[in-house]
Amino acid sequence: MRKNSTEILGTAHIPKLLIQQAVPASIGILVMSLNILIDTIFVGQWIGSDAIAAINVVLPVSFFIAALGMSIGIGGASIISRSLGEKNRLKAENTFGNQITLTFILTIAVVIIGLAFVDQIIPLFGGKGSLFEIAKTYYLIVLYGVPVLAFCMMSNNTIRAEGKPKNAMYAMMIPSVTNLLLDYVFIKVFGWGMMGAAWATTLSYGFCASYIVYFFFSKQTSLHPKLKHFSLKFSLVKEIASLGSVTLTRQAMVSITILLVNNILFSFGGESSIAVYAILSRMLMFATFPILGITQGFLPIAGFNYGAKNWIRVREIINISIGYATLLASLIFVVIFFFSETIPSIFSDNQYVATHAPTALRYVFVALPIVGIQLIGAAYFQAIGKALPALLLTLSRQGIFFIPLLFILS
Repeated sequence: MRKNSTEILGTAHIPKLLIQQAVPASIGILVMSLNILIDTIFVGQWIGSDAIAAINVVLPVSFFIAALGMSIGIGGASIISRSLGEKNRLKAENTFGNQITLTFILTIAVVIIGLAFVDQIIPLFGGKGSLFEIAKTYYLIVLYGVPVLAFCMMSNNTIRAEGKPKNAMYAMMIPSVTNLLLDYVFIKVFGWGMMGAAWATTLSYGFCASYIVYFFFSKQTSLHPKLKHFSLKFSLVKEIASLGSVTLTRQAMVSITILLVNNILFSFGGESSIAVYAILSRMLMFATFPILGITQGFLPIAGFNYGAKNWIRVREIINISIGYATLLASLIFVVIFFFSETIPSIFSDNQYVATHAPTALRYVFVALPIVGIQLIGAAYFQAIGKALPALLLTLSRQGIFFIPLLFILS
């Protein structure tokens, strides 16, 4: 039965298989989203609003390092899925070994730079005045743990690539749950303040990594890399970097567009205008979790069957994934449209927000039904190892069209 756990990607009924792969991914994404929201509430209630601001100062740095791990994970996962489809287990294990080596080399190098320039980096991201010291406290503790976070992000994609969506879901849920529990113990019970919040975050990464190590040493996995597989191979590194650059570029473009949107909105409506945008961002993060889950579930199925040269199943998984994503996105849009007046009041009683957020929600979410086509399209080219089309699709939405339109329409 264990032998067939990967082969099922090439034999099982596609609609049922996609649900099996997408539901755990969706749950994992939902739990992570809820964790971010609840963690923010805990820190704000138990430490203060400055603590929330300080965490936001550090987040871009930790997210960038996590994005490195995610990029290596997604790039390598594409190779692993196709290799397993081709029954080339040696290449799959070599890829996984190279992923681990790359992740730790790159993230540790970034951490060293981050520690060397800590007093310059924190003010650069907004940690000035009274925020500097508490941001520095959080930054120093969390920075030591982000290579482990990057390892978790990388491994999660690898676990999903070999057709183990439930294990990938557990790996996403463990740090979310443990972080909230440790927040309570370290901040509320021990009274450690900002240091407690940082240690809760860092140790939660450790719990996640421990589960992942256990998984890869167990009989549940079909990947058993040995010491020789950790030696970097130029051809594999090049392919991982090429495919992973799509994800890394996407994260970079998101950061740039958020920076631009914030500045443009501030010039028109001040802090309240940015608050409206923050509500949109929160709602997009929560509302799109099933669409993102379908995209995550799609990747290993498409990659495996492409590697196995089963073109009929490749086309079927594309059509079904787009169909499911479009249907779910349309339903989400309908809900948002009818509750657009109510949703903003959950976040704020600000009059400007109450006036402008409902219209903004309707305008942004009206495009949601076609988002699945773009996400599945870019994911398909990553799954089959075609980095350039995937990169162009990602850049077209986040940069080539969005940034010029941002200036023109505003």
